Amino acid sequence: MAHQEDSRSEVQVLLTFSTFSRPTTIPSGSGYEVLHEKFLSVYGDHINVFRKFIIQIYSDEWGQYIDFPKGFAILSKCKLRLEFERTPLGNLTPDTTAFLCCDMQERFRPAIKYFHDIVSVGQRLIHGADILGSPLIVSEQYPKGLGSTVPELDISAARLVFPKTKFSMILPEVEKVLATLPHIRAVVLFGVETHVCIQQTALDLIGRGFEVHVVADSTSSRSMVDRMFALKRMAQLGVIISTSESVLLQLVADKEHPKFKAIQSIIKASAPESGLLMNV
Repeated sequence: MAHQEDSRSEVQVLLTFSTFSRPTTIPSGSGYEVLHEKFLSVYGDHINVFRKFIIQIYSDEWGQYIDFPKGFAILSKCKLRLEFERTPLGNLTPDTTAFLCCDMQERFRPAIKYFHDIVSVGQRLIHGADILGSPLIVSEQYPKGLGSTVPELDISAARLVFPKTKFSMILPEVEKVLATLPHIRAVVLFGVETHVCIQQTALDLIGRGFEVHVVADSTSSRSMVDRMFALKRMAQLGVIISTSESVLLQLVADKEHPKFKAIQSIIKASAPESGLLMNV
C-alpha cells in the first residue's frame, strides 16, 4: 500500500507526450497532482497548459493505456502518457480561433498550381479574421530568396509576420505568441505547399493539442498528386479539411451575429472553382 512505502524512495517512469518519450523518476506513492506537475516540468515547452488533458497509465492486463484515476498512486516502474481531451470536432468560434497563413510568397506564384485562386481565397480568410477579431500569424519561407508575402494579401493586422527556413510554422516565436493567447483552441491553416509546410505545421499543432482546420480551397502544391495525398493523410490523422465559406459561416454561426453581414459580403461571390476541386 502507498502509505507503507518509504516516501524518500524513487520510482522509474517513462513519460510520453505526442511524439516524445523521456524516462525520469518520481517519489514512490505519487498521485495525479504530482504526475501533472512532472509532465509540465518535462514537457512544458510543448504543452498548452490551458488545454484540458488527461494522464493515462499503461495496463499490462489490458495491453493498452487506460485513464489514470486521481485516487491512485504510483508504487512501481511504469509507463505514463499525457493526452489532450478532444473538443467537439469542427466547433469554431472567433474568440477561440487563430488563422495561420503559410508562405504565400511571390516566387511561388509561377510554380504552385492554381496560385491565383488560393490567394483569392486567402484574401477572404484574412479579411474575415480581421472582421471577427481572430488573430492572424503569417510565415515567409526564406524571404531573402523567395520574396515577401504577395501584395494581394493585406497582412498589416497580423500579430506576427516572421521569416523561417524550417518547413513547419511552429517555431519558438509562434509558440510565444500562442502562449499570450491561452483561449485559442483551434487553428485555421492555409497557404503552401500542402504536402510540406502545411502538413508539417498541421501535425505539429495537433501534437500540441490544437484542433486544426486546413482550408482546401486555399492550399496547393506544385504537384496535385502531392496535394491530394497530403490532404488525405492529414484527414486520417485528425485534421479537419474544410473550405473558406464553411469556416467563415461557422465562425459567425447565426444570421443575427453582429458581424454576419460583413462576412456575408466577403462570400457573396463564390470562391473560384478551379482544378483544386478534382484533387481533394
